Amino acid sequence: MTWARRLTMLAALVATGGLIATSGTTSVTTSVAMAAASKPKPKAPKPKPPPPSALNIADAYGEPWSCEFNPFNENDEFSSFGPVYEELVYQDALESGAPTPWLATSWAWANGDKTLTFTIRSAVTWSDGKPFSAEDVVYTFDLLKKYPALDLNADWSVLTSVSLQGTDQVVFDFKTPAVPYFYYIADQTPIVPAHIWSTIKDPVTYRDPEPVGTGPYLMSSCDMSNIQYTSNAHYWQPGLPRIHTVNFASYLSSTDANGDLRSGLDQWGSQFIPNIQNYYVAANRGHHHYWFAPVYNVYLWINLTGPVLSSLPVRQAMAYAIDRPQVAQLGEYGYEPAANQTGIVEPTFSSWYDSALATDYGDAYTYDPARAISVLTAAGWKRGNNGIFEEHGRPLSFTVLDDAGFSDWLASVKVIQGELRAVGIQLTAENVPNSTFLPDLYDGRYQLAYYWGSNGPGPFYELSQLLYSPNSAPIGAPAAGNWERYASKSTDALINEYNATTSTTVQQEVVDGLEQVMLADVPVIPVTEQVDWYEYDDQEIEGWVTPGDPYAQPAQYISPDWAVVLLHLYDKS
Repeated sequence: MTWARRLTMLAALVATGGLIATSGTTSVTTSVAMAAASKPKPKAPKPKPPPPSALNIADAYGEPWSCEFNPFNENDEFSSFGPVYEELVYQDALESGAPTPWLATSWAWANGDKTLTFTIRSAVTWSDGKPFSAEDVVYTFDLLKKYPALDLNADWSVLTSVSLQGTDQVVFDFKTPAVPYFYYIADQTPIVPAHIWSTIKDPVTYRDPEPVGTGPYLMSSCDMSNIQYTSNAHYWQPGLPRIHTVNFASYLSSTDANGDLRSGLDQWGSQFIPNIQNYYVAANRGHHHYWFAPVYNVYLWINLTGPVLSSLPVRQAMAYAIDRPQVAQLGEYGYEPAANQTGIVEPTFSSWYDSALATDYGDAYTYDPARAISVLTAAGWKRGNNGIFEEHGRPLSFTVLDDAGFSDWLASVKVIQGELRAVGIQLTAENVPNSTFLPDLYDGRYQLAYYWGSNGPGPFYELSQLLYSPNSAPIGAPAAGNWERYASKSTDALINEYNATTSTTVQQEVVDGLEQVMLADVPVIPVTEQVDWYEYDDQEIEGWVTPGDPYAQPAQYISPDWAVVLLHLYDKS
């Protein structure tokens, strides 16, 4: 998923006790009329697991389904990219192994790593029976060029052309050496059928209600309460998928989603569960499991175009004032580790972390409220009678945009509010639904915001999406990344240097340089390390991702990984 998409945007969790799920979810409730005093109250029926070869997903996105499956829309792609639309090559961010051929069988760099040629798989058909070909690949990338709003990964910021060579090869020519862009081009760009999309009047606003892809599943039905996928009998990987039916309910409440996961009605969860050991694991010990692997960061995003937030001392003071371990413990139940200001996720990417560099900045801005106050004082700010710092009548007072559907984020921001208030910075939370939050974030209509970043096979991918100026956009226009609107020619040059090399030594030097940018400029503040929320029930179904076999990112909201997980699953019977 684009970095935004990873994340985009997925795994929204509604606060416990919020809206109640309506009909169509797999939640079981029992309504029993008042019985006569002499009659015993009947017991609620014990929930039964789904039938063989069926899988139910529990993940509270907090809104009814729109039944839109456009894979180039950041709000829709999670439901179609992977199971319906597929990628050229699959690359797992949790493993350092070789990429897996998918719709492309092989590839090769040439011309000083400025030309990338894919050989496209034969004998693949679209789900409507039409043949898939290299021409569909060329068409897809030309479509992104013609409609930049669809180019979620900014592919055409580095491409000069995409062309057909012979009948089964596609040649990508880049402006400069672009080795890391293999991941975006090959793994993060879904391929669509030319014979359908060429007839669409406006692909940007296209809802794609009946998606046609090459993937292992067909979207067989959709309404506001449930999306049902059924296996594609003509899928190009013989014998797959082994799970025939997948139900994806639109849980409006994390309470209902967690309850159905706990009861065994759902087998795959990707959500925050308070007290997970007692609530979920103990409910079916031996079969209920979870694994929360850190993969990227959750940030306090800072709109750098603001007149006060553009001031480095203000951002530094906030970085020192936030007690990250405290936020991780109180907001995330300790499930997510505390982040550090370099942006390097540990332990997943510990080998990239420059501890000596971090020491120069108070061990990467370790919690130090006294230092936060001294930084502001030295910059000319003075505390008013209400304890809030001000300068020329301007108080250090900001709004922080938060997704009302994430109960853990609401709790985390509340902790941050108290910590910043203690050093004289006032925050007012603006909790809005996901449908409002994401456009405001992407368009830069905020002062501060609380949201995750993006990931890839190494920390460079998150940092480059965060700091590369071509990923940004003017205020009011959606940015593919870099939502804080950071711009630095020297930082862009660093990122371009990484793009031009396969040397691991040079790559490490570049990442060290990006860590320096994060520490010196404080463009955003990493608060916790975002984990892949992942719960699974292996009583009936096997093949799950485990720490010993991390063949894919296991959270349902990671595309295209969730389809790779589905392809590994099978019913034990």
